[in-house]
Amino acid sequence: MDNAENHLLERLPKALRKRFLALCNPFELVALSDLSVHGAPLSHAYFPRSGFIALVIDIETHPPLAVGMIGPESMLGAELVLGVAKTPWRAVVQGAGNCWRLEAHVLRKTMATMPELRELVQGSLMVRLHQQSLATACQRFHSVSERLARWLLMSQDRAQADRFHVTQDFIAQMLGVRRVGVSGAASEFQRRGLIEYHRGELTVLDRLGLQQAACNCYAADKRLLNELMPSGS
Repeated sequence: MDNAENHLLERLPKALRKRFLALCNPFELVALSDLSVHGAPLSHAYFPRSGFIALVIDIETHPPLAVGMIGPESMLGAELVLGVAKTPWRAVVQGAGNCWRLEAHVLRKTMATMPELRELVQGSLMVRLHQQSLATACQRFHSVSERLARWLLMSQDRAQADRFHVTQDFIAQMLGVRRVGVSGAASEFQRRGLIEYHRGELTVLDRLGLQQAACNCYAADKRLLNELMPSGS
């Protein structure tokens, strides 16, 4: 399959992309499955074609907290460019889909001989670090409704669709808040006609309204993504 459908890989020159994809295997992203575990060696890198992945910090005696999100715009495993074997977070599939998967040692070896790929992976890592820094500030300074709007917009971007499956329990875990807080904010968004939610199916009805409801972290994250990881052709 020469059409990568992963925006990061699409930025590689065609010949290099074809050579790289020959090393990869198609892999299904099953919703709620863990792709990496905190403190364990990262065995593979993942390049989503559809679906998306949440990066979660698990803290003892506290709910888990999402600190990043990865979809077709990027990859899971960018830290391998640093020679790091273990990850500080858990990667869980938030939205089902499929991806290209490559063994970690093969990616490291390929980056050593393909500087164009190494540069893209470095850019992906920079975006990730910025996203996690924003998540820390967002958790501290912004309201649940602002953070929910941001999270929904990020999910919509990576799902590449207005409708996606998600439960309020899962959203609460990702935001590190109680379910009642998410329920209240989601109900208000429904009342204002921004979203529709029924039995785990969420539909974004008014994207502009959600952007206005979100904290400025969403726009800042989007700007950096466009600067460091512009869409390829």
